[in-house]
Amino acid sequence: MNKHESKYFSTAILMDEALISLLDKKSIEFITVKEICEKASVNRSTFYLHYESINDLLVETADYVNEKFISYFDKGVNNFIEEIKTSKLEDLKLIKKEYLTPYLNFVKDNKKIFKASFSNPSNMDVFNKYNSLEKNIFIPILERFNVPEKDRKYLVTFYISGIMAIIKNWIINDCKDEISDIEEIIVKCTSNGI
Repeated sequence: MNKHESKYFSTAILMDEALISLLDKKSIEFITVKEICEKASVNRSTFYLHYESINDLLVETADYVNEKFISYFDKGVNNFIEEIKTSKLEDLKLIKKEYLTPYLNFVKDNKKIFKASFSNPSNMDVFNKYNSLEKNIFIPILERFNVPEKDRKYLVTFYISGIMAIIKNWIINDCKDEISDIEEIIVKCTSNGI
Protein backbone atom coordinates (compact mmCIF):
# COMPACT_ATOMS: atom_id res chain seq x y z
CA MET A 1 0.00 0.00 0.00
CA ASN A 2 1.47 3.32 -0.99
CA LYS A 3 1.27 6.59 0.93
CA HIS A 4 -1.83 7.84 -0.95
CA GLU A 5 -3.75 4.59 -0.43
CA SER A 6 -2.84 4.63 3.25
CA LYS A 7 -4.09 8.20 3.63
CA TYR A 8 -7.29 7.33 1.73
CA PHE A 9 -8.06 4.41 4.07
CA SER A 10 -7.12 6.42 7.17
CA THR A 11 -9.55 9.14 6.12
CA ALA A 12 -12.28 6.54 5.52
CA ILE A 13 -11.73 5.15 9.02
CA LEU A 14 -11.96 8.67 10.48
CA MET A 15 -15.34 9.09 8.79
CA ASP A 16 -16.49 5.63 9.94
CA GLU A 17 -15.62 6.53 13.51
CA ALA A 18 -17.24 9.96 13.17
CA LEU A 19 -20.48 8.35 12.04
CA ILE A 20 -20.39 5.84 14.90
CA SER A 21 -19.82 8.68 17.36
CA LEU A 22 -22.69 10.72 15.92
CA LEU A 23 -24.99 7.69 16.04
CA ASP A 24 -24.52 7.70 19.81
CA LYS A 25 -26.17 11.12 19.88
CA LYS A 26 -28.84 10.98 17.18
CA SER A 27 -30.58 8.88 14.60
CA ILE A 28 -29.04 8.39 11.14
CA GLU A 29 -31.74 10.43 9.39
CA PHE A 30 -30.75 13.52 11.40
CA ILE A 31 -27.00 13.29 10.76
CA THR A 32 -25.60 15.65 8.13
CA VAL A 33 -22.51 15.49 5.93
CA LYS A 34 -21.35 18.71 7.61
CA GLU A 35 -21.44 17.05 11.05
CA ILE A 36 -19.54 14.00 9.82
CA CYS A 37 -16.88 16.22 8.22
CA GLU A 38 -16.50 18.34 11.36
CA LYS A 39 -16.23 15.26 13.60
CA ALA A 40 -13.71 13.58 11.26
CA SER A 41 -11.82 16.85 10.61
CA VAL A 42 -12.13 16.46 6.84
CA ASN A 43 -13.46 18.72 4.10
CA ARG A 44 -16.84 18.19 2.52
CA SER A 45 -15.09 17.52 -0.82
CA THR A 46 -13.14 14.73 0.88
CA PHE A 47 -16.39 13.16 2.03
CA TYR A 48 -17.73 13.19 -1.53
CA LEU A 49 -14.46 11.79 -2.85
CA HIS A 50 -15.19 8.70 -0.75
CA TYR A 51 -19.00 8.51 -0.76
CA GLU A 52 -22.04 9.63 -2.72
CA SER A 53 -24.22 9.87 0.37
CA ILE A 54 -24.41 9.24 4.10
CA ASN A 55 -26.04 5.91 3.28
CA ASP A 56 -22.89 4.87 1.40
CA LEU A 57 -20.87 5.74 4.48
CA LEU A 58 -23.32 3.76 6.62
CA VAL A 59 -22.77 0.66 4.48
CA GLU A 60 -19.00 1.01 4.76
CA THR A 61 -19.21 1.72 8.49
CA ALA A 62 -21.25 -1.44 9.00
CA ASP A 63 -18.53 -3.38 7.16
CA TYR A 64 -15.87 -1.69 9.31
CA VAL A 65 -17.73 -2.63 12.48
CA ASN A 66 -18.25 -6.21 11.27
CA GLU A 67 -14.49 -6.56 10.70
CA LYS A 68 -13.98 -5.72 14.37
CA PHE A 69 -16.33 -8.59 15.27
CA ILE A 70 -13.58 -11.23 15.11
CA SER A 71 -11.96 -9.73 18.23
CA TYR A 72 -15.03 -10.74 20.26
CA PHE A 73 -14.15 -14.42 19.99
CA ASP A 74 -12.03 -15.89 22.78
CA LYS A 75 -10.22 -18.23 20.43
CA GLY A 76 -9.13 -17.76 16.87
CA VAL A 77 -11.59 -18.21 14.05
CA ASN A 78 -9.34 -20.81 12.45
CA ASN A 79 -9.50 -22.95 15.60
CA PHE A 80 -13.26 -22.66 15.58
CA ILE A 81 -13.50 -23.64 11.90
CA GLU A 82 -11.19 -26.59 12.55
CA GLU A 83 -13.44 -27.73 15.42
CA ILE A 84 -16.38 -27.90 13.02
CA LYS A 85 -14.43 -30.37 10.89
CA THR A 86 -13.37 -32.57 13.80
CA SER A 87 -16.20 -32.42 16.36
CA LYS A 88 -18.43 -35.40 17.02
CA LEU A 89 -21.76 -35.07 15.21
CA GLU A 90 -23.71 -35.09 18.48
CA ASP A 91 -21.70 -32.05 19.63
CA LEU A 92 -22.17 -30.17 16.36
CA LYS A 93 -24.92 -27.53 16.22
CA LEU A 94 -25.55 -24.67 13.82
CA ILE A 95 -26.16 -22.34 16.75
CA LYS A 96 -24.05 -22.70 19.89
CA LYS A 97 -23.72 -20.38 22.84
CA GLU A 98 -19.93 -20.34 22.50
CA TYR A 99 -20.19 -18.26 19.33
CA LEU A 100 -23.63 -16.76 19.90
CA THR A 101 -22.55 -15.02 23.14
CA PRO A 102 -19.66 -13.07 21.58
CA TYR A 103 -21.86 -12.13 18.64
CA LEU A 104 -24.65 -10.80 20.87
CA ASN A 105 -22.10 -8.88 22.98
CA PHE A 106 -20.74 -7.41 19.76
CA VAL A 107 -24.24 -6.43 18.58
CA LYS A 108 -25.06 -4.83 21.93
CA ASP A 109 -21.78 -2.88 21.98
CA ASN A 110 -22.47 -1.65 18.44
CA LYS A 111 -26.26 -1.35 18.62
CA LYS A 112 -26.33 2.19 17.22
CA ILE A 113 -24.79 1.15 13.91
CA PHE A 114 -27.00 -1.94 13.74
CA LYS A 115 -30.10 0.13 14.51
CA ALA A 116 -29.15 2.58 11.77
CA SER A 117 -28.53 -0.30 9.38
CA PHE A 118 -31.91 -1.85 10.10
CA SER A 119 -33.64 1.51 9.64
CA ASN A 120 -32.31 1.65 6.09
CA PRO A 121 -32.65 -1.93 4.79
CA SER A 122 -32.39 -0.97 1.12
CA ASN A 123 -28.72 -0.16 1.68
CA MET A 124 -27.95 -3.01 4.01
CA ASP A 125 -28.17 -6.40 2.33
CA VAL A 126 -28.10 -8.45 5.51
CA PHE A 127 -27.72 -11.73 3.65
CA ASN A 128 -24.57 -10.58 1.87
CA LYS A 129 -23.08 -9.54 5.21
CA TYR A 130 -23.34 -13.14 6.40
CA ASN A 131 -21.60 -14.86 3.48
CA SER A 132 -18.59 -15.59 5.69
CA LEU A 133 -20.80 -17.08 8.41
CA GLU A 134 -22.55 -19.20 5.79
CA LYS A 135 -19.32 -20.34 4.13
CA ASN A 136 -17.27 -21.00 7.27
CA ILE A 137 -19.87 -22.26 9.74
CA PHE A 138 -23.28 -23.20 8.36
CA ILE A 139 -22.28 -24.99 5.13
CA PRO A 140 -19.50 -27.09 6.74
CA ILE A 141 -21.90 -28.17 9.49
CA LEU A 142 -24.64 -29.02 6.99
CA GLU A 143 -22.07 -31.01 4.98
CA ARG A 144 -21.12 -32.98 8.09
CA PHE A 145 -24.81 -33.88 8.53
CA ASN A 146 -25.02 -34.93 4.86
CA VAL A 147 -27.72 -32.37 4.11
CA PRO A 148 -28.24 -32.44 0.33
CA GLU A 149 -26.44 -29.58 -1.39
CA LYS A 150 -29.65 -28.38 -3.07
CA ASP A 151 -31.25 -27.86 0.38
CA ARG A 152 -28.35 -26.05 2.09
CA LYS A 153 -28.98 -22.52 0.75
CA TYR A 154 -32.62 -22.69 1.85
CA LEU A 155 -31.74 -23.91 5.34
CA VAL A 156 -29.06 -21.25 5.75
CA THR A 157 -31.48 -18.54 4.58
CA PHE A 158 -34.10 -19.80 7.03
CA TYR A 159 -31.70 -19.83 10.00
CA ILE A 160 -30.12 -16.46 9.24
CA SER A 161 -33.50 -14.79 8.58
CA GLY A 162 -34.94 -16.09 11.85
CA ILE A 163 -31.91 -15.19 13.92
CA MET A 164 -31.71 -11.72 12.37
CA ALA A 165 -35.43 -11.13 13.04
CA ILE A 166 -34.88 -11.91 16.74
CA ILE A 167 -31.77 -9.72 16.89
CA LYS A 168 -33.49 -6.89 15.01
CA ASN A 169 -36.37 -6.94 17.50
CA TRP A 170 -33.87 -6.91 20.37
CA ILE A 171 -32.00 -3.94 18.85
CA ILE A 172 -35.21 -2.00 18.20
CA ASN A 173 -35.98 -2.46 21.91
CA ASP A 174 -32.53 -0.97 22.68
CA CYS A 175 -31.06 -4.35 23.75
CA LYS A 176 -32.95 -4.13 27.06
CA ASP A 177 -33.36 -7.89 27.43
CA GLU A 178 -30.38 -9.75 28.84
CA ILE A 179 -28.03 -11.39 26.35
CA SER A 180 -28.64 -14.73 28.06
CA ASP A 181 -32.40 -14.38 27.41
CA ILE A 182 -31.90 -13.62 23.70
CA GLU A 183 -29.40 -16.45 23.48
CA GLU A 184 -31.90 -18.86 25.01
CA ILE A 185 -34.66 -17.79 22.59
CA ILE A 186 -32.38 -18.24 19.56
CA VAL A 187 -31.14 -21.63 20.76
CA LYS A 188 -34.73 -22.80 21.43
CA CYS A 189 -35.87 -21.66 17.99
CA THR A 190 -32.98 -23.36 16.21
CA SER A 191 -32.42 -26.52 18.25
CA ASN A 192 -35.20 -28.69 16.83
CA GLY A 193 -33.38 -29.13 13.53
CA ILE A 194 -29.65 -29.39 13.35
